[in-house]
Amino acid sequence: MELKNKVAVITGASKGIGKATALALAREGCHIAVSARSKKLLQEVAEEAAQFGVKTLAFTGDMSDEKDIRRFVSEVWTTFARIDILVNNAGLGVFSPIADMSTADWDKMFNLNMRGLFIATREAIPHLRKAGKAFVVNVSSLAGKNSFVGGGGYAATKHALMAFSRCLMLEERKNGINVLVICPGSVNTPFSAGRLADDDPKRQRILQPEDVAASILHALQQPPHAMVSEIDIRPANP
Repeated sequence: MELKNKVAVITGASKGIGKATALALAREGCHIAVSARSKKLLQEVAEEAAQFGVKTLAFTGDMSDEKDIRRFVSEVWTTFARIDILVNNAGLGVFSPIADMSTADWDKMFNLNMRGLFIATREAIPHLRKAGKAFVVNVSSLAGKNSFVGGGGYAATKHALMAFSRCLMLEERKNGINVLVICPGSVNTPFSAGRLADDDPKRQRILQPEDVAASILHALQQPPHAMVSEIDIRPANP
């Protein structure tokens, strides 16, 4: 895909992988619409992206709330009259043994990581189809393919995301929509807070958000007859 003057929608874009992806797309000339709950951080991302000469839209909202999601997609369409790329990045993780996990934490993860992602995708599909050539990028995790102690809820959402993405790819490729699910390992983002201290040297050895963003761009820019549907990305030397 030629990214210049395309329109990309990125959820969870105020920091980490979402922010890095939004800025990488803007750097390639892609107009961006970003959403997150933090108005201040989101506005900073939009302002930084605008320095590359692209149009931006910052939407403050909760991507687990259907009304906010529908309003976001509607505002994108009203502003740009097209959607070429949807990056479903918003997500959260609560790590706990299954026996100790609360129903509220379980629901919180599924409501954002899967239900919200499903609604955003469903609402964007009619607009993506109109683009002729479009992409849905779902940010999963190696936890979507592996299991670990304390990950019963989070890994379950990411396993579900893998199945959802594979079905979506088979359903929508005939409509010109390519589907990519990217599965990073450990990434140096605020999501890692609590598991790695700020001064832990491992932070510099694991993946950086820009590494994941670069992999997404590489997949978007494949030749027109090729589609990368899944990418596992790991630290080179953790």
